[in-house]
Amino acid sequence: MESEVYGPQGRLLLAFLVLNRHVESPRSRLVELLWGDVLPVDPDAALASLIAKLRKTLGKDALQGRSELRLVLPRNTWIDVEVAKEAVHRAEAAAQSKDWAMSWPPSQVVSHIFHRTFLPGLTGTWVDAQRSAFDAIGCDADEVMAEAGLHLDGHELMTAQRAAMRILARQPYNERAAGLMMQILSKRGNRAEALDTYERTRTLIRDELGVSPSDWLQSIHSGLLRGH
Repeated sequence: MESEVYGPQGRLLLAFLVLNRHVESPRSRLVELLWGDVLPVDPDAALASLIAKLRKTLGKDALQGRSELRLVLPRNTWIDVEVAKEAVHRAEAAAQSKDWAMSWPPSQVVSHIFHRTFLPGLTGTWVDAQRSAFDAIGCDADEVMAEAGLHLDGHELMTAQRAAMRILARQPYNERAAGLMMQILSKRGNRAEALDTYERTRTLIRDELGVSPSDWLQSIHSGLLRGH
């Protein structure tokens, strides 16, 4: 479908209308979204051309309205970001109940979806905001995955370690992720690396934030020193 919606503006318009399909979008908002301050010679005609291409691709009844537009999709249309948002709620609910086996599958669904780049090659205020929001949800899912994998043990530990690594790559001050990483590494027999993780985190937050590690993180470190 995307190959039939020509150009970056067509991709952006389709994504925006999909994610905002429950409300009507004024044409002025769409023009702002697509071109910002760098408007084409005739923005109304340019927008009309994109809308015509969308209608040709999706069907003439998919886009409703004139001055304000709303996309209508079949009831069971798969919207990956919406599936992922629902999945992270299920994963977090199961984790709160310490049902690690139930939290594991939905956290993987979220991670798979939200660690892909949203609208690669495109920039803009709306795109950047979506990416930031999706990144935060992806981090939440990775935290659930890391904790669930830690408790499930066995073959899940490697996946849990990768999840903790992804969080720390984006949020190096995240003590929760650091603590999970330390526990995972210890379970995998890498106690020295777990201690190194603590030292890197301690140094980072001391030098950059001027604070000491939380009591929780220090307790994990103390346990590692005792061989626990």
